[in-house]
Amino acid sequence: MKVKNATPGQRRGSPVDKPLDVDAKISWGSDVAAQVLRRLDIRYIALTPGASYRGLHDSLVNHLGNFAPEMLMCLHEEHAVAIAHGYAKATGEPMAVALHSNVGLLHGSMAVFNAWCDRAPMLIIGATGPVDATLRRPWIDWIHTSQDQGALLRNFVKWDDQPGSVAALPESIYRAWQQTATAPHAPVYVCLDAAIQEQALTEEVRIPDPRRYRPAPASRPDAQALREAAAILARSRNTVILFGRGRRTQQDWDRRVALAERLGAAMLSDLKVGSMVPTDHPLHVGEPFNQLSRPAKAALQAADVILSLGWVDLGGALRQAFGRDSVPATVIHAGDDIHLHNGWGKEHMELPAIDVHLLGDADAAVADLLEALPPGRASARTAPAETQTHPDDGGDRINLHQVATALAQAVGEQPVTFAALPRAWPVTLWQHRHPLDYLGKDGGGGVGSGPGTTIGAALALEDSARLTIGILGDGDCIMSINALWTAAHYRIPALFIIANNRSYYNDELHQEGVARTRGRNTANRWIGQRIDNPAPDIAKMAEAQGLTGIGPVTRIEDLKDVIRRGVECVRGGNPCLIDVHIDPGHGRHLRESMAERSMAKGS
Repeated sequence: MKVKNATPGQRRGSPVDKPLDVDAKISWGSDVAAQVLRRLDIRYIALTPGASYRGLHDSLVNHLGNFAPEMLMCLHEEHAVAIAHGYAKATGEPMAVALHSNVGLLHGSMAVFNAWCDRAPMLIIGATGPVDATLRRPWIDWIHTSQDQGALLRNFVKWDDQPGSVAALPESIYRAWQQTATAPHAPVYVCLDAAIQEQALTEEVRIPDPRRYRPAPASRPDAQALREAAAILARSRNTVILFGRGRRTQQDWDRRVALAERLGAAMLSDLKVGSMVPTDHPLHVGEPFNQLSRPAKAALQAADVILSLGWVDLGGALRQAFGRDSVPATVIHAGDDIHLHNGWGKEHMELPAIDVHLLGDADAAVADLLEALPPGRASARTAPAETQTHPDDGGDRINLHQVATALAQAVGEQPVTFAALPRAWPVTLWQHRHPLDYLGKDGGGGVGSGPGTTIGAALALEDSARLTIGILGDGDCIMSINALWTAAHYRIPALFIIANNRSYYNDELHQEGVARTRGRNTANRWIGQRIDNPAPDIAKMAEAQGLTGIGPVTRIEDLKDVIRRGVECVRGGNPCLIDVHIDPGHGRHLRESMAERSMAKGS
């Protein structure tokens, strides 16, 4: 989704980082790389400084003037990648990242893995010490030079390269951009030799017009497979549609709804991918889920046709609904994720039973199915929706329902983008009604991603009317607390609300499940899990990074006022963090603990 941004160099935070005496002449190898980034209309490059790309850094500052792209300095490489990930989730478009040699790449690799599992586009520019050993400085250049640096992450990027000359730079970066921006999306990596960056040019290097190297359009499913799928769907009397990965455009959103209404199909949503259809639509069954919910399971078991549209784990969903038994419904799957499966990781999930495979872009399949289906609404029987209750009475301890209620009162009619949400968040109070209402999970389950992805989303949306909010866990926030410095330095307006249960609570449930299975004392589950005695003062940690920090909030009667203050702070153009101590046990039934169910026989 295209998001309106300010003119390059005109961001609120930019004046503190404006260089003087810019040299417009292309004189060095790294100037060529910087020029290619500009010609690709890349607005931002997130980075943690490193000597291996000091040439490129100089070109971004003293040749390009630190705009188009503008540098976003981060205090850790993992945060730089996470910011680009959040930006891609909000816009659907790649951002650039620079990582320092092998050590920066190792730091950032967890966040790259998250983006890979989330199928997020991203252009990562890496660097190595001089490949020519005679040019290496003693000691430091040797330990920061690798024989094959791309091998460190080749199993979880779409493409990588290490161009061997200045003249090879444009093609390498253009190809990388084309690869990451062409579906199916994933990060790409280009490693720049430090010696090539710092090579003085003796002749002009040709930089081709990027318009001739644009990404390919999304692939469309086979025509015969579409006709077969349309015929099956037209005959169906009880279709269930699993809405997985898709584009965050209003047009694609409307088409998805139109397809469900044409078929009278039950709609199921996945928390992992975020908002894809309206959750308060009459055809939507239950709430969005991470693991199959009871109403979703009932809907699948009653279906005669299951249509999967980019569903992340179709095999897992079918297993949860039908166990090891054969799936009685006809299964149609649309998606192109199969092109990225490489065998190293297992993010391809369990192999699903598919009767008709619409290999191609899921949103293209929706558009083509609408064209192929007969007009009018099919007769269908949808599974009854089960209304999930979220009791407000948590005694004298704060729960997520109360946080959500106070937030709704503070925000009013302003549209909100949730860059992160906990599993037990009451969707009934915050229905998904727009493709940017919720951006989904981080893909790889890497704790520490939330601050960076929230900042990236807020960066993308700062000139829109939307308020960007991340509801983060305390462990997730603390692990990447200094990512907040970047938000403060560049005045990126984001609200961080910490649902602080003073524990790695999901792991408490895992330990409880193991103990129960082994006949041991489940009361010991907290040992080695609690973040308490003392509980870190996250608000003060945020203040140390330059944010407005509020909390810890421990009394229900204070909640409404502090959240109102936080919202007003962000509306004023500044980031803010509110540390809320919540009841860790409230909403436990909503978590449907993966730990307990994974220990059950036959699951």
